[in-house]
Amino acid sequence: MARIPLLQMSGISLTFGGDPVFSELDLVVQPGDRVALVGRNGSGKSTLMKVMAGLVEADQGDITVPPGKSVGYMEQDPTMAGFATLGDYAASGLEPGELYKVERAGEGLKFDPTRAVETASGGERRRAALAKLMAEAPDLMLLDEPTNHLDIEAIAWLERELGATRAAFVLISHDRAFLRALTRATLWIDRGMVRRQEQGFDAFEAWRDKIWEEEDQQRHKLNRLIKSEAKWAVEGISARRKRNQGRVRALQALRAEKAAQIKRQGSAAMTLEAGPKSGRKVIEAKGLTKSFGDTAILRNFDLLVQRGDRVAFVGPNGVGKTTLLKMLLGQEQPDEGTVTLGTNLEVAMFDQTRAQLDPEMSLWDSLTGDPEMRVSGKADQVMVGGHPKHVVGYLKEFLFDERQARAAVKSLSGGEKARLLLAKLMAKSSNLLVLDEPTNDLDVETLDLLQELLDDYDGTVLLVSHDRDFLDRVATTTVAMEGDGRATAYAGGWSDYLAQRGELAPKKEDKPKAAKPKPKAEAKPKPGLSFSEKHRLDKLPAEIARLEAEIAKLEELMADPELFTREPVKFQKATEALVERQQKLSAAEEEWLLLEEKAEGV
Repeated sequence: MARIPLLQMSGISLTFGGDPVFSELDLVVQPGDRVALVGRNGSGKSTLMKVMAGLVEADQGDITVPPGKSVGYMEQDPTMAGFATLGDYAASGLEPGELYKVERAGEGLKFDPTRAVETASGGERRRAALAKLMAEAPDLMLLDEPTNHLDIEAIAWLERELGATRAAFVLISHDRAFLRALTRATLWIDRGMVRRQEQGFDAFEAWRDKIWEEEDQQRHKLNRLIKSEAKWAVEGISARRKRNQGRVRALQALRAEKAAQIKRQGSAAMTLEAGPKSGRKVIEAKGLTKSFGDTAILRNFDLLVQRGDRVAFVGPNGVGKTTLLKMLLGQEQPDEGTVTLGTNLEVAMFDQTRAQLDPEMSLWDSLTGDPEMRVSGKADQVMVGGHPKHVVGYLKEFLFDERQARAAVKSLSGGEKARLLLAKLMAKSSNLLVLDEPTNDLDVETLDLLQELLDDYDGTVLLVSHDRDFLDRVATTTVAMEGDGRATAYAGGWSDYLAQRGELAPKKEDKPKAAKPKPKAEAKPKPGLSFSEKHRLDKLPAEIARLEAEIAKLEELMADPELFTREPVKFQKATEALVERQQKLSAAEEEWLLLEEKAEGV
C-alpha cells in the first residue's frame, strides 16, 4: 500500500527580483524521512524550508499537507511579542497536561523558562523555539541549524531525541557528526536545482563530487564541439551558405547552451596571513584559580602552549571557556596563579558574538573603516597582508557580490556574517589565532577550507567549538572544562578525549568478545596517532605525489638549454619554484615517515 506523503511540493517557482531561487521544483517528504538539507551559504536552504513551512509564498506551484498531519518549523528569530517569559512562549499552544514536555526539553537544551523575553539573548530565544517545537512533536519537523548556540551536552541530548522520534524531519546543519548520526536521505540545493539521494549525509560529498565531475566532462565535450563547429563555420560557410544554415543555427544553439550554464560558486579565497614566528613557548599557565562568587571556574590549572599547537577548549555553556581564554591572553586576571606570554606574539581573534561587526555599517565601511585595514588616502582600498586591494575585489574573494558591498551588515545571513568576520581576520598578520565558535553558520565547503588553512597555518591556534567533527580534524590538544573548577588537558581531538576517558565505545565488529571493562580511573591514553594525525597521514601521499609532479614539470622546463638566454626571468622563477618544492617535498616525506613510525609504535 502506497504511503501518503506528509508534504508534497509541485511545480514550485520562486524569484526574489533576480535569478530564480527555484524553478519548477517538485519535492516529496514521506513519513519516517530523516533528510539532510545541504548547500552553500546563500543557495536557498532556509528559503526552501520557509516555503515548506508556509512562511514564504512561492510565485507559482502547489504545496499539499494531508488533513490531520502537522508541520512544525523551528524559527531562527522567533517573534515573542505578548509573552513575558521564554517558558510562556515555548508552552503556547500546548494543553495543560503537556507542559511537562517543555520542562523536559528545557532541561535537555539548557534554557531557563523563567527568563524574561526582553532580557533573553538570541541564543536563548532559539533554544526556546527549539524546545517549543520538540514539545509540540509535529508529524514533520523542519529544523534550521538547531545545534547553533548549543553546547556539546545539549547537542548530544538533541541527537538522542531526534534519533528516537517517530516523526519525520528535514535538517539543516553545519555539524557533520550530527548529520551523519541522524540522516538517511539528502536534499542538495545547487544553483537553483534540488537533487535527492536516498543516502544520509555520510555519502553526500562523494555524490556531489561525482556530479561535478560529470558536469566538467560534459562542459569539456561541449567546448570541443563548439570549437570544432566554429572552425567549420569560418572555413566553409561561404562555399556552403545556403545548404548549411541549419548547421550554423546549431552552432548558435550550442553557444547559447554554454552561456546558459550556471557557473558553480567557488570556494572563498581565504588565506591566513602568518606573521613573524613567535617564541617556541607561547603561553605558560601555572596554578590558575578563578571564581565568580560561589562559582568556581578553575582550580589550580596548569597548561603549556607551544608554537604550532592547536588547543581546543570544550565544555558546557557557561562553564568558563571564554574566561579561561581571556586569562591565557592576559585580558583577565586569575585569583591565583600566573600566566606568562611568549615573545613576539601577534594575536588575531574571531569573536562568536560578532561584536567586531556593526550591524548598521555597510560591508564596504566595515572593512575600510577598520584602523588595521585602512589605506591612507585611499577610501576604496584595504590593506591585506601588507598590500593594498580594492575593497570590492577583496569582498569577492569571500563570495560577496558587488551589490552587497554597500549593503548593511544586518542584511547578511549568519554564514555571510561569519565570512565577513573571517575576511577581517585574515587580512591581518598573526602568529596566535584565537577562534571562539568559528564554525557557526558556515557551510560544509567553507568549513573544509578553514580546516585546511588551520592545518597549513604557521602559528598557534586556540579554539572554542562544539563541533565534534571540526575538533577531531583540527585539535592536537583538548582542554575539557567539566564544571566546579575542573579542567584537564588531553592529547588529540574530541574522539581522542572520549577514548582517554573510556567513553568512546569501539565499533561493534571490533569489540572483543570477552573483554572486561576497565574502571574509568585506569583509562590511559591509547598509543599511536590522534585523529588529526591520522587525517594528516591520509593526506600526505597525495600531497607528496602533487609535489613530485610539479618538480618533474619544472625540471622538464629547465631542461631547455636556451631557456636562460631566451627568458631569464622565467628561468629564475622556475629555479626558485623548484627549490621551494624540493624543500616542501623533503619536509612532507620526513613528516610522513615520522607519522608512519608513530602509527606502528616505533
